[in-house]
Amino acid sequence: MSDRSFDGGIPCLWMRGGTSKAAVFLATDLPPDPAERDSLLLAIMGSPDPRQIDGIGGADPLTSKVAVLSPPSRPDADVDYLFLQVFTDRPVVTDTQGCGNILACVGPAAIERGLVSATGDASHVRIHMVNTGEVAVATVTTPGGRVSYEGNARIDGVPGTHAAVPLMFTGIEGSMCGTMLPTGRTVDVIDGIQVTLIDYGMPCAILLASEFGLTGAEDRETLEADAGLKARLESIRLKAGPMMNLGNVAQKSVPKMTLVSAPRAGGVIATRSFIPHRCHASIGVFAAVTVAAACCLPDGPAAQVAAPPGSDIFAVEHPSGTAEVLLHRDADGRVASAGTLRTARKLMEGRVFPAPR
Repeated sequence: MSDRSFDGGIPCLWMRGGTSKAAVFLATDLPPDPAERDSLLLAIMGSPDPRQIDGIGGADPLTSKVAVLSPPSRPDADVDYLFLQVFTDRPVVTDTQGCGNILACVGPAAIERGLVSATGDASHVRIHMVNTGEVAVATVTTPGGRVSYEGNARIDGVPGTHAAVPLMFTGIEGSMCGTMLPTGRTVDVIDGIQVTLIDYGMPCAILLASEFGLTGAEDRETLEADAGLKARLESIRLKAGPMMNLGNVAQKSVPKMTLVSAPRAGGVIATRSFIPHRCHASIGVFAAVTVAAACCLPDGPAAQVAAPPGSDIFAVEHPSGTAEVLLHRDADGRVASAGTLRTARKLMEGRVFPAPR
C-alpha cells in the first residue's frame, strides 16, 4: 500500500441493496491504483478471515461487497458503478462480475453523495455498469428532491417494506461471455452432466439438481456441508470457464453454478445457486434474470423442469422466497429485455477505518 494515510478514515455509505449489503465509496476517496485499492478494501472488510472479525464485512459473500461510484464515462449514463466482490476467506477482490442486488442501491447512493441530482418525486438514474459495460435504469423515490427509503414494496429475503427500486436492463445478452450461449449450444455435457452455459447478465452454468441426487429443495446448510457436491460443481465450473470465454476461473467468482428443479411454491423454476463456492441464501438479480432466460431455451436443463408462466413475469424460487423477473420476448420468443424490482436502504453514513497492514 502507498504512503497515503487513511488514519482519518474514509467516507463510506453502508447500504443494503436487494438481499445484499455493500460499502459504497466514491472513486476519489480510494487509491487510483487497483492493487492498492484492493489491499485497502481487504483491510476495511476484514479479509481474509471467515468471520471478518476485524472489519465491517458480515462473514458472508452477500455482505462482503463494495460499490465504487464515479462520474459517468459515457454520455448515455448519469453515474459509473464498479462492483467489487471481496472474498471472506481469501485475499481476493474481484471485478469479474456485476451485482444486480447492489445495483439497487447505486441510484439512491449517487443522489445521496451528490453525483446525480434528483428530478422530482421519482428520479430515473442511468447507471453504467462498468464491470460488464451495459446501462441500467433505476427509478428512485425522491419526494421533495430527497431520497426516501419508505414504501410498500416487499421482496423475499428482506423483512418489512421499503420504497420500490425498479431496474430495467437492455443489452445484457453476453455481458461477459460475448454472447448468450458462448458455446453455441443450449446443452453441453461436462463430467457426464448436462449443463446450459449461458450469460444473460450473469455467466451461469445451469444444471439439474436431480443429476446430483438432489431434490432441489435442500436448505442452504445441507448443501454447504456436502463436500462431495461442492467438489463436483467446482470440477465442472473450472472446465466451463474456458468454454464460456472466461479463461481460468479458479480465482474468479463466475460462472455461478445454479442447480434447478421443478417449482414448489407457484413459481416457474426452483434454484440453488453457488457464488461460486458458498450456497447463496437467495439468488442474485442477474443470476435470476439469466435463469429466467434459460427457461425459454428448448431442451436445456431449465426447460426440462420449468413451469411456463402465463405472462412475462417469471417467478424464480430460491431458498428464502422468490425473485420476480420481467422478460420481454419478441415474436420469435427470443428474450429482448429484462427487468426486476428491488428495494434498498441506507444503513449507515460515516467514515470507515481500515485495519493496519
